[in-house]
Parts: sequence; C-alpha cells; structure tokens
Amino acid sequence: MKLFFLLLIAIFLFAGFSEGKMIAKEIDYREGETPLEGYLAYDDSFKGVRPGVLVFHEWMGLSDHEKGRARELARMGYIAFAGDVYGKGMRPKTHEEARKISGAFREDRARVRARAKAALELLRGQRLTDKKRIAAIGYCFGGTAALELARSGADVLGVATFHGVLDTPNPGDAKDIKGKVLVLHGAEDPAIPPEQVMAFRDEMRKGKVDWQMNIYGGAVHRFAVRDAGNRPETGAAYNEKADRRSWDALGLFFKEIFK
Repeated sequence: MKLFFLLLIAIFLFAGFSEGKMIAKEIDYREGETPLEGYLAYDDSFKGVRPGVLVFHEWMGLSDHEKGRARELARMGYIAFAGDVYGKGMRPKTHEEARKISGAFREDRARVRARAKAALELLRGQRLTDKKRIAAIGYCFGGTAALELARSGADVLGVATFHGVLDTPNPGDAKDIKGKVLVLHGAEDPAIPPEQVMAFRDEMRKGKVDWQMNIYGGAVHRFAVRDAGNRPETGAAYNEKADRRSWDALGLFFKEIFK
C-alpha cells in the first residue's frame, strides 16, 4: 500500500512538471558582420503563437535584469526576446566604460536602429511569435533603442520606456511611428531633464503619435531596476511603488495594443 501511494505521488509530480515549463536560452544572432547575443524566453504551457515583446537593455549592456523581465513577460503569456544592442561580449564593467559605449551609440542612431531591427527580426522569426502582434520595451539606454525602432517606421504595435532616454537628433521621424507609445517616467529623474521631456512631448504632438506618459512622484532614474540600490539622493535608485505601478501600466498597455 505504501508503495502504491508513493507511485501515485510520483505520477502526480511528474504530471505537474510536464504540463508546461519556462524555456529560456541565450541566442546568437548577427547585425551585418557584428555578432550579437540575446536571450529568448517563453512558457510552453501556453499553446500556439502569442504576442512577442522585445526588451532592450540599460547602459551596462544585457544583464540579469533584462533577462528577468523577459521571463516575467513569458509567464504573462508572451514570447520575449532581450536584444543585444552593444554586441556579443561587450558588457561594460564600470559606469565610465558604460558612459563611453552608450555615448557612442547615442551619437549614431542609425546603428541603434540597425541593432534594434536585428532583434526584431530574430523575434519575428520564432515559430511561436505572432508576427502581427509585436511590441518593444526599454530601460534607460534601452528606451532609446525602443523609441528609435519605432521612429524607424518598424512594424510594431507599441513601444514603452522605463526611465528611458527620450531625445533624438531626428524628431521629424516621429511621423513614421506606426504604433502607440508609453513613457514611464520618474518625476525626480536627473538623467532625463524637464527640457528633454518637453521636447519629446512636442515631437510626439507634431508627429501625431498616439502616446501617453505616466509620471511617478518621488522616483529617480532606474526606479524599475531592483538592484539599483535605495539611495535616491544619488539620482538613481529602486522605487518599489513606481516599479509596481509602471509594470501594471505596461500590462494595461499590452492589453490595449494586443487586444
């Protein structure tokens, strides 16, 4: 009898684990001659094709933060791909190094767009991706990548930025944005000054973009990054309330654009 119950428990456990699981893996791909390394995540307990979400990284390069967000999106029923803007193995070790690398990309928006498009094509090429329902999100520097992807006229239903860099040398390209735009911004963010926010507002208005902005009181830069520390006086710190509210706002945004 004891053996019988042990067999029942084993069958139950096996059935539970075999119902579905998180699939997450590093993927090598290229933009031109440049090797890139991204991170794909989906939950195979969801059946059939599903909306795809690109995740673009902060100025320190693709990290556990973006990979974790990709897995969160996978648990929500999406297929998520954390793209690599910098290049395979290019992961800054210091803020000074990150400032230099991200600055070079910010001065070359065509290269940012090319890397973002390479990530889009990788995600679009996955068998589980609904090719007509794709969006992009980005954190800090990754906000630039997401927005430049939209400004390039890419066929995405929407883009969202978390404490993202909003400026662009080509504001007239806003007219080419096909999807909707959501900006999730910290009211006390010293990295994104009010003048940049106002210029972005004017860009969106002149481009006749369907956009919205949520501003979170008391939040500074990197408010949605859990390992950003808890010292807002430094200008960059995690804010649990703003993180939760902004993630909930993203969920509503996806419900709207993915229908």
